[in-house]
Amino acid sequence: MDGIGREFLEKTEYRYLSPSDQERGVEQPPLQVRLGEGEVVELPDPREVRDSGLGLREAFEARRSLREYGEASLSLAELAFLLWSSQGVSRVIPERATFRTVPSAGARHAFETVVLANRVEGLVPGAYQYLALDHRLARLDPSPDLAVRMAEACLGQKMVRRSAATFVWVADRGRMSWRYGERGIRYLFLDAGHVCQNLYLAAESIGAGACAIGAFDDQRVNRLLGLDGIERFVVYLASVGKKASG
Repeated sequence: MDGIGREFLEKTEYRYLSPSDQERGVEQPPLQVRLGEGEVVELPDPREVRDSGLGLREAFEARRSLREYGEASLSLAELAFLLWSSQGVSRVIPERATFRTVPSAGARHAFETVVLANRVEGLVPGAYQYLALDHRLARLDPSPDLAVRMAEACLGQKMVRRSAATFVWVADRGRMSWRYGERGIRYLFLDAGHVCQNLYLAAESIGAGACAIGAFDDQRVNRLLGLDGIERFVVYLASVGKKASG
């Protein structure tokens, strides 16, 4: 294997690592970062959602990537459940770490979740940030054509604009590299897989489906969300919608 991929793997081996910011006594980055200053929306308790009673083994067996969705909206409680399932906080050690519904290297949890809401009851269509520590949403972008522009930036994948909601995971590089240096970049991509799998299984349990999206124009997607593409950048997306009846 030649090229950039090989160089990335080689240069992030332990033998090349310098002391991390944590080892050098640099102050730890915050556990959560607001990406905008929009109005805040309270979310229902995720326990309010009545799931289908699907067992874990059945969810594993039934899980498929779903690209075509029914017209039904997600309720706000269902969205809250999906957000909690994929990034919900179960415990906070103030200014040190969070423990969540998914694993993360060193409990760094270096993602901010952005939801592109297309059909969610009680939400005006647009982009919202999930404030995981507070279990609330903060509005980011109310542009009515955001879903269309995001679908175009995802190389024309129509499920982005046809979904009830699309989840966008933004990596906060410094939150991970503070502890692990350049090797932390590897862990960001590993952690994204943990998060998305939880979303798949949670969606299955409420009669919905998800489709992970790794093919996108990085620069366009980052610009749409006002990200610099270096310290904060989109690492993964997934569209979600209710299954069509019949």
